[in-house]
Amino acid sequence: MTTARPAHTDLPVVHLKIERRSNHPWIFQKMVEKPVAKPKPGSIVEIVDNTGHWVARGFYNGHSRIALRVLTEDFEETIDEAFFLKKIRAAVALRRDMLRLDEVTDAWRVVHSEGDGLSGLVVDRYGDLLVVEFFSAGAFRHREWIYNALKECFPGCRFYSFAEEHVQKQESFDFRAPEAPAPSVITEYGLKFRASPGSGHKTGFFADQRDNREFLTRFTKGKRVLDICCNSGGFAIYAKARGEAEEVIGIDLDEGILEIAEKNARLNNAKIKFVQADLFPYLRDAQARGEQFDVVILDPAKLTRDRDEVITALKKYNDMNKLAMQVTAPGGILLTCSCTGLVSEEEFLDMIRRAAFYAGRTVQILKVSGAGGDHPFMAHVKESRYLKAVFCRVD
Repeated sequence: MTTARPAHTDLPVVHLKIERRSNHPWIFQKMVEKPVAKPKPGSIVEIVDNTGHWVARGFYNGHSRIALRVLTEDFEETIDEAFFLKKIRAAVALRRDMLRLDEVTDAWRVVHSEGDGLSGLVVDRYGDLLVVEFFSAGAFRHREWIYNALKECFPGCRFYSFAEEHVQKQESFDFRAPEAPAPSVITEYGLKFRASPGSGHKTGFFADQRDNREFLTRFTKGKRVLDICCNSGGFAIYAKARGEAEEVIGIDLDEGILEIAEKNARLNNAKIKFVQADLFPYLRDAQARGEQFDVVILDPAKLTRDRDEVITALKKYNDMNKLAMQVTAPGGILLTCSCTGLVSEEEFLDMIRRAAFYAGRTVQILKVSGAGGDHPFMAHVKESRYLKAVFCRVD
């Protein structure tokens, strides 16, 4: 192995309190010695473990719970503009050459953080608009390298960049997002949607559900469909415009996002009834009226970012799934989803079992799915796998 400070680099050296016996890209603050000369948040550093051996190179942030984000364990690999270009080229090639996403859509995830070896960076493509979201001070600090690489892969593209306030606070950097761009109209399996960055709904469109939206249409022909937490209308529009549903109702609490959903429905000549409502009273009232739906979709927003709140989140999932099952017609389909990364697939499936028990229903699991292939995760970094989508037959 390589000894402590490589002679060919002037990068700061950060020492670990432990021997490095993991290839996970996150190294937490409690495992790291405080440097005497503190590098600025997001600086590229050499990482040396407590045996005195060089182990990696990556981003350092003394203000973050994740103090080190490993970018390479190859001693000969330099972290520079060429490194980012190589990583982003590889990410684009996966989507275009292997997954062949351009054949079905012009909206896909270009970079999925750790899943593409670029911790703390997410990039989504919506036609000619690239939306860049920063989750780490390191990605933000080196954003010009990222922009240059993206320009090479997407000549003539437009950019919109942002970082959520809680991320800026955790990672100790300040970034005021520019004015939101005009929505970009994208296509997906022949359907059209407005991707609206800056609308407060992540990067502006949920491309991660693309394959699940398409799969759902197998069940919707001539059926009555309820899309709970419909957001910008993705599942509802697929059910009506591609899946030939007889009737579709979409509900969401956010009045602004329902305006976008209405516009998306008109883009596809899809007649859908959108209702502003909190799902709990809406479903209780529907049950009291004896309303039944052949297909129900339940896709709520993330319920928690706090590990201490996972049990509370599971209880809420249980309550909403019980109500969703109670308005699903016997033999009908329930697609229930969770984008709360801290809730595992095992916990989510167990929640479905309990919700079915309390609803007095029997649930047959048809398919357990997640995000599309443009949201890859490394086998040793399970945190990148966040989306659970479970297709159920409810009796």
